[in-house]
Amino acid sequence: MYLYPYDVSWMLAQRYSPDPTRISKAKVDLNNVMRMLWEQHIAWTRMTIISIIKDLPDVDSVTKRLLRNPFDFENVLRYFYGDQIASKFSDLFKSHLVIAAEIVKAAKIGDNKKLADAEKRWYENADEIAAFLSTINPYWSQNNWKTMLYEHLKMTKSEAVNILTNNYEKSIMDYDEIEKQALKMADIMAEGIARQFL
Repeated sequence: MYLYPYDVSWMLAQRYSPDPTRISKAKVDLNNVMRMLWEQHIAWTRMTIISIIKDLPDVDSVTKRLLRNPFDFENVLRYFYGDQIASKFSDLFKSHLVIAAEIVKAAKIGDNKKLADAEKRWYENADEIAAFLSTINPYWSQNNWKTMLYEHLKMTKSEAVNILTNNYEKSIMDYDEIEKQALKMADIMAEGIARQFL
């Protein structure tokens, strides 16, 4: 099993500075870790989409690397929430990625029935993730997470469609927007954990 390279357990021993104008090192480090994980999430998603659509020989390796992302999140969240909660998030996030691959494959072969079914399950999974996050952290709003995840799905679908139709410039514009939004999710995730634990 892949072990996340950053040991974040020390963050639990740190607390916010009493000075509200000063940001603690623990919070900055946590924010950087979350931003890196979300960046990896969207980058490897894009690479997997391209590899699937273009039948690249690296598709299995790229997909395997993408599917490591939920476990990387799990290994960080474990320090704060324990094994059971971290594992549950990992399972939900892995489903998010697996369903995304199903959507790309169905779109590629023009199977609209499979595409509609997978997309329905993709949004249901987003609902599950939003609900789950809101139960483990009082600073995470279910509605906010649902809105952000729906935006993420919509933009990722647009990115995949533009790659599929060889509209590469538009897919790059999509990715730029996906990145901005992913960093927003990373910041909200880090802020919630910091407020709850640090």
